[in-house]
Amino acid sequence: MRRANVTTWKGFVFLGFSGFGELQLLLFALFLCLYLVTLASNVFIIVVIRLDSHLHTPMYLFLSFLSFSETCYTLGIVPRMLSSLVVAGRAISYAGCAAQMFFSASWACTNCFLLAVMGFDRYVAICAPLHYATRMNSASCAQLVGASFLSGYLFGLGMTLVIFHLPFCGSHEIQHFFCDTPPVLSLACGDTGPSELGILVLSLLVLLVSFSSITVSYAYILTAILRICSAEGRKKAFSTCASHLAVVVVHYGCASFMYLRPKASYSLERDQLIAVTYTVVTPLLNPIVYSLRNRAVQTALRSAFRGTLLRRR
Repeated sequence: MRRANVTTWKGFVFLGFSGFGELQLLLFALFLCLYLVTLASNVFIIVVIRLDSHLHTPMYLFLSFLSFSETCYTLGIVPRMLSSLVVAGRAISYAGCAAQMFFSASWACTNCFLLAVMGFDRYVAICAPLHYATRMNSASCAQLVGASFLSGYLFGLGMTLVIFHLPFCGSHEIQHFFCDTPPVLSLACGDTGPSELGILVLSLLVLLVSFSSITVSYAYILTAILRICSAEGRKKAFSTCASHLAVVVVHYGCASFMYLRPKASYSLERDQLIAVTYTVVTPLLNPIVYSLRNRAVQTALRSAFRGTLLRRR
């Protein structure tokens, strides 16, 4: 246990990718390109869904909110990460670090709940198509989206309070590029066991509740698909879920690996590279998967592109 020789720190310093030496400029260029593509893709998905009346359905409404949530998530993390690659020792205030942790955790939890809502939407569409219009009406969709965002904020607040009620002492250097829970918790004084348990419990609640909902939805969906007589019908029904499943696998895979591990297995250098996956790559996956696999989105994108070209002429 560390000595509780507590000093009140006014802030922290990100060490980021300082161990990568000359590769930092190359990483900056790579991450900047990925970030700009991610930002543009998610914003474009939101705009296309908003403008194309054919996409004014619950499934695409939830997709637009997922893109919005992913955009907010990256905006709170990636710009500071990019700055840490070109300027060594980027500082952040104590309050700023707490705010960044709150918003990043809130948006991450919101993404989990929105993915669960999207799974429920596919369940209703495939297993109860005659009741889809009544069950997934405007009021129901608004309640599901609102509950997802509210739950995300509450869990994000809980995670932030669990960490920042502790005193900090010793080093104020964060071996990371943003205020994530494991590296910040490692700087806390005294017994961090209860806080580690609290983070684990909250993470388990978010992941298990949302993932269990997705699992149950897809169990019913799979049963319904297997009852379809024609192979073409089964293929068509499954194709409406394939994009969502791809996003779920990557999203929950990264989140589970990062937050459902014992502290002894943490490796700050390795975890930074994994964190890049869920802060830069995963948000990019959402628009790419839905654009490549969804015909309705592809049609809307082509229409929007043609309209832009015609206006320029």
